[in-house]
Amino acid sequence: MATDLRTPDKLAEEIAGLDALEAHLGTHPSRPRQVWTTIWPKLAAIAIALLGWQAVVWSGWKEEYVLPGPDTVLPVLVELLGDAKFWTAVGITMRRAVTGYALALVIGSVIGIAVSRVRLLRSAVGSLITGLQTMPSIAWFPLAILLFGLTERAIMSVVVLGAAPSIANGLIAGVDHVPPLMVRAGRMIGAKGVNLYRHVVLPAALPTYVAGLKQGWAFAWRSLMAGELLVIVANRPSIGDQLQFAREFSRADQMLALMIVILVIGIVVDTVFGRADMTIRRRRGLIEHAG
Repeated sequence: MATDLRTPDKLAEEIAGLDALEAHLGTHPSRPRQVWTTIWPKLAAIAIALLGWQAVVWSGWKEEYVLPGPDTVLPVLVELLGDAKFWTAVGITMRRAVTGYALALVIGSVIGIAVSRVRLLRSAVGSLITGLQTMPSIAWFPLAILLFGLTERAIMSVVVLGAAPSIANGLIAGVDHVPPLMVRAGRMIGAKGVNLYRHVVLPAALPTYVAGLKQGWAFAWRSLMAGELLVIVANRPSIGDQLQFAREFSRADQMLALMIVILVIGIVVDTVFGRADMTIRRRRGLIEHAG
């Protein structure tokens, strides 16, 4: 039998070295570095987009009053940012977005859990959920306007119908990809029924569920913008109705400025979901800590 001839001091030195190595591998980058790592690719993409946009304007493809360049649109954007009415419109739009998405989150999650747990429901409505997800949101508006008129409820109903199926499908897919061995292990330690789903299945399905949440937001945002273009509620200014008015009055510069606002909001929300997804994957050891 081999004998370990290392002295206690030598062993303590080696253990200290391993601890130092582990501490080095577990260090996190500084907050400014994390922010810069997140922001600079988006800044680069924006710069490339602006250059491409200006190149199209210089090509003379369309008259400048139809397709103005960044040098015309960006000052209009700055002017909008200083307008109190614009911020009122942004507030109303974001309130609609958050409210509709929250409703879709609750409804989609409940449907997803029910369908993933009950095999009969899976057979009955599984394909229906996918069909609803693939249905264009704009197709719901004639029915929504007929049922609710030109009101907030017409917009909210379509936002929920646009987002909830994606959230439900994300949760169903996440539950489907939970390893059976993990479920059996949970049952062996006493997790049953609701506790099994709460402590084992749902945490294991979280990455795919977050992907479904992200896709659900994309559908909700697209549905909301379509709704605000079609359903203009009196005394309720929004980004969508300002975009519609800019088109009607042939204000291409203002229209493009508002489109930039819509794009920026989408990028910000995507960044939030991206950070959440990265945090989940890092905690599960799926990506390495940056040094």
